[in-house]
Amino acid sequence: MSVDVRPSVVVRKPRAEVAAYMFDPANDLAWTGGITASRPDQPGPLVAGATVVRTAKFLGRTFDYGYVVTAHEPGRLVEMKVEKPFPMTVRYELQDVPDGTNVAIRATGAPGGFFAVAEPLMRWQVRRSIAADLGRLKRNVEAER
Repeated sequence: MSVDVRPSVVVRKPRAEVAAYMFDPANDLAWTGGITASRPDQPGPLVAGATVVRTAKFLGRTFDYGYVVTAHEPGRLVEMKVEKPFPMTVRYELQDVPDGTNVAIRATGAPGGFFAVAEPLMRWQVRRSIAADLGRLKRNVEAER
């Protein structure tokens, strides 16, 4: 079994504005829950090959994890590979819709070790966490002038 979730939300702003905010690690702490630090290897928006190290708290554990951007389409897509809390791929996907921008985050992976035992809980927790992140992203981007 594996985790495969894809929550989404419509942000009532143009795709370029959403991408500028979402794809810039300088904004991570403002909209990504569970992290206490985000340290990109270079300033500015994410591009292919970029790496970021985050400090996170997840299911009662605190740990550092890094991700590397494996795919990037400016203003549309960022795909990242992460190893913790378990190996997974995370994709930020943006699409124009009549009311603004549909923003989806897809997370896929196969929990191992401690997390394999709790896989149904993991799937629920990952979906819940991403949905909360999308809610914060929506509020923050829509509030910008």
